[in-house]
Amino acid sequence: MKTNRRAFVKAASLAATSAFALPRFAIGKPGPSANSKVNIAIIGSGGVAHQAFSGCKGENIVAMCDIDSRKFPKGREGTPTFSDFRVMLDKMDSEIDGVCISTPDHTHFPATIDAMQRGIHVCTQKPLTHNIWEARTLKKAKDKYEVITNMANQGHTGDGIRTMREWYDAGVFGQVHEVHLGHPGPAWGGKYFKKPAAVPLPKQPVPAEVDWDLWLGPAKETSYNEIYHPLSWRGFYDYGTGQLGDWFCHTGDGPVWALDLYAPTVVECIERGPSMDGVLPDYSVIRFDFPARGDKDACSMYWYDGANNGGTEIKRPKEWDKGNVGGGSFWFGDKQNGYLNNRSGKPSLSTKEKDQQFKKTVTIEKKYPRVPGGGPFAEWVRAIKGDGPIPGSNFDYAAPMTEVSLIGVLAQRFGGRIEWDSENMRVTNRPELNAYVKEPARKGWEYGDDLWKS
Repeated sequence: MKTNRRAFVKAASLAATSAFALPRFAIGKPGPSANSKVNIAIIGSGGVAHQAFSGCKGENIVAMCDIDSRKFPKGREGTPTFSDFRVMLDKMDSEIDGVCISTPDHTHFPATIDAMQRGIHVCTQKPLTHNIWEARTLKKAKDKYEVITNMANQGHTGDGIRTMREWYDAGVFGQVHEVHLGHPGPAWGGKYFKKPAAVPLPKQPVPAEVDWDLWLGPAKETSYNEIYHPLSWRGFYDYGTGQLGDWFCHTGDGPVWALDLYAPTVVECIERGPSMDGVLPDYSVIRFDFPARGDKDACSMYWYDGANNGGTEIKRPKEWDKGNVGGGSFWFGDKQNGYLNNRSGKPSLSTKEKDQQFKKTVTIEKKYPRVPGGGPFAEWVRAIKGDGPIPGSNFDYAAPMTEVSLIGVLAQRFGGRIEWDSENMRVTNRPELNAYVKEPARKGWEYGDDLWKS
């Protein structure tokens, strides 16, 4: 049973956001309280979790969880720590209002849904999930459990993505028939991507500070190797989603949101570099074909990665004169061409002269509300308190946007053409790939099947 505190926080959050009012919540008594704080638990306490600690600054961090005890940050001694988030949630359920999840991709889903089904608000790192079924299940969970949700793609809280959509809505670009976007990595041998000499990786002793079974979570049993943990799991499809999964939720955010690019009918890997079984290729180009959407013409979106490893560079407009920008998205319209950077910010037209003249002489109404500073975690906290609206990357948006990237990951992993039936969530031309649309989970890590029962 939920505590009075949890029920009060949830009721205040939903009342405020659904009514578009901005009252503050007060814990323990009715009425406003400028000193009220949200009780936050952290799942995944090292690495990118610094964004959660920073975004939740000023709130109460009441618990931290990590499978590696070396990852708990200094200066927070005395805060309860756990290795298993399930144990943490069982023991401290009544004291937790919200949870921030910053674990490897393959454990985003179980940690997120476990908290949601207890009535706990969640903010989860991108990509939201490791497979398509998990993304759709979290969207269902949002509807059932009525908690405040957000995915931590920073650009969706920025002004730039809103400005670009306002330009598009105002007809600046006309019909956009192609978008070309991507990232020059993976940077093999760097912080996040390490290429093994061969697969399978050799078994190594598990460090005393690491609970390897908990790190694996729902994934199949595999021996420990230091390449997997702590940071370079991203290049292995069993645990990560590669450069595409890691960056599409930033770079693809603008095109997906502004152009309604949610349900491709065909996704094809048209270029693929060398790779080992289960390991990210050196480079790739993926084409997503979207049919007409309302008054929007059919559109093809091309993802490029690995230009630094010999792959094709992102296609730019012929008139582009702004140099090598590395990543981002180029929008090819029948009136104008445009650009967003790799986090879907700093919108511009395709030449310096056009951009300067446009910004100097054209005024377009700001119709999409701007988000105050602090990023997605702060945005989420404000929504919990009732100080702001539902976050922009709540799971109604984050789940289908993540799904687009995950279909691309499937094409990148196995190569070739995928014909996608979005309504029925299945690959129609290569049915063997449907085993990866919903991956099997190890015993004890099954979540969410009940949400699909009518």
